[in-house]
Amino acid sequence: MSSMNLLSQTMYVFSSALLYPVMIFLTLLAFVSLIQLGEFISEYSKRNRDRNNLEIGCKKIRDSLPNSAFSEASKALESLKQNYMVTSFARDAAKYLEERNFPAIEKLSEEYEIKMAKRLENTKISSTVAPMLGLMGTLIPLGPALIGLSQGDLETLAQNLMIAFATTVIGLFSAGIAYVLTQVRRRWYWEDMSDIDYILDVLEEKSGN
Repeated sequence: MSSMNLLSQTMYVFSSALLYPVMIFLTLLAFVSLIQLGEFISEYSKRNRDRNNLEIGCKKIRDSLPNSAFSEASKALESLKQNYMVTSFARDAAKYLEERNFPAIEKLSEEYEIKMAKRLENTKISSTVAPMLGLMGTLIPLGPALIGLSQGDLETLAQNLMIAFATTVIGLFSAGIAYVLTQVRRRWYWEDMSDIDYILDVLEEKSGN
């Protein structure tokens, strides 16, 4: 056996061995995408961006900080009722405000930005990896399918083509869901970071006076 034949045979065996792991990962990704869809719907049902409430709360903070009423400003910050990320940030920042620890509040906002990026990573990775696995699941069975065709083995040909089509569909299905969730969540978190930045601007404006 020539070195070229040996190399091609080794690559064929290696690629064929990847078929089952690819199919397993694709199946897991399909279930994960459905779970992510459920989490997305749950998050959507709990979103509540109330700009009036934000303005009222920030006005109370503006009125309290120049008078050094940090306790009242902290309560006004805790009373904000917004989306989960903004409300959680406000509650965590309130204790730092009462302690007049403004650098800690700014650091906290950066931590929340990282937290939002991590939540986007899950669906972003799924939307990228799923088509890759789907393509691998499409191409790997084509080798045995062509061999079956050359030998007149229609059953082998049909089975491998069925696997190829199924992996393509599952990969696109998972990637499509993950892509949509990523895009919508990105807009949500831009809104949340805009509200958090607005709160920071109010605190920095008044703390500097």
